Amino acid sequence: MTLQELYRNIDGDYDQALRVLRMDRLIDKHIRRFKDNAVVAELLSAGESMDPTLLFEKAHAVKGVTANLGLTVLSGLASEITEEYRPGNERSLSDEEVKERLIAIDELYRKTAEGIAAYEAET
Repeated sequence: MTLQELYRNIDGDYDQALRVLRMDRLIDKHIRRFKDNAVVAELLSAGESMDPTLLFEKAHAVKGVTANLGLTVLSGLASEITEEYRPGNERSLSDEEVKERLIAIDELYRKTAEGIAAYEAET
């Protein structure tokens, strides 16, 4: 499996990752690390307490990591939570809607981690 095939399988944007990281070697290195990165687990944990500060910080971290890797759907979901809890912003989502996004992030992260594991098994 190539990196491009991996990105198709996980609904990522390979070209975005290439624009940021500039070479396949770095994309490969960082996408492999992503499946073991605790940043998504930390966001989901923050969602259990619904602590606004933690949700902002952890969602912002997920947004940054996933945007750099071209994981645009995950990044978009994390961005919604980031903006929801950005200091000074008015809330526009209910707690239930935030929890729905967190569930979507969890599901998409699991799919992405499985895709990366399959990629690792083939390379």
